[in-house]
Amino acid sequence: MGMKNVRAKKHLGQHFLKEESIAERMAMVIEAPCSRVLEIGPGMGVLTKYLLARPYETWAIELDSESIPYLVAHYPSLAPRLIQGDFLRWSPPESWQGESFSLIGNFPYNISTQILFRLLEMRQQIPELVGMFQKEVGERIASAHGSKIYGITSVLTQAYYDATYLFTVSEGCFNPPPKVKSGVIRLRRKETEPDVPYKVLAMVVKTAFNQRRKTLRNALKPLSLLSEEVLVGFADKRAEQLSVHDFITLAKRIHHGH
Repeated sequence: MGMKNVRAKKHLGQHFLKEESIAERMAMVIEAPCSRVLEIGPGMGVLTKYLLARPYETWAIELDSESIPYLVAHYPSLAPRLIQGDFLRWSPPESWQGESFSLIGNFPYNISTQILFRLLEMRQQIPELVGMFQKEVGERIASAHGSKIYGITSVLTQAYYDATYLFTVSEGCFNPPPKVKSGVIRLRRKETEPDVPYKVLAMVVKTAFNQRRKTLRNALKPLSLLSEEVLVGFADKRAEQLSVHDFITLAKRIHHGH
């Protein structure tokens, strides 16, 4: 193939994975409870290659127009299932008829948290995610309450998915090497959803963590009209002290109280 390699673009937050063993390990972690897997940002296809060898239908979505001809040339079997576009603005095609799909990728650093929120919006269709994040972002997503890094993404993700931090990937495994280590996490959707609208839970969690040093009595003041009985058991705690279950309980009280 006379094609030159794709340049990693800073504005797209690209760091191409070059370590084959890591790509293979990621591909093997996917259990694919559904028969379709969507890879976000395949770049030069180091992970794609291993996904195509697995028994499910691999799709990929890529924003970088320079990557598209490279992928088509090197992985012709992917061509009909290669979408050029932005995952954050993408919706599953009609032809999928609402069927589930797994999500995987070495996520661009600058949008990895947004990818997570998009996953939560589409959670009905996505039972599983395997993703490469900046190490601290991955650790936060999987962290338990009481920890300094526990935050909004920890609570909202874990309300709907079981999160496992799988392994750390060093800077040298990428081209160009990022300034920080990366981490691979796996999310598996829980059997049942919290009995409270996502919007309400998200509002409560974000408000609580926006002033994480304050007790909830003060941090939740912006939600107004909160009676003391809504806050029973939580008023004098700070956001990081509440478990995911506590936040769901609090959100339900607020939802039903209004």
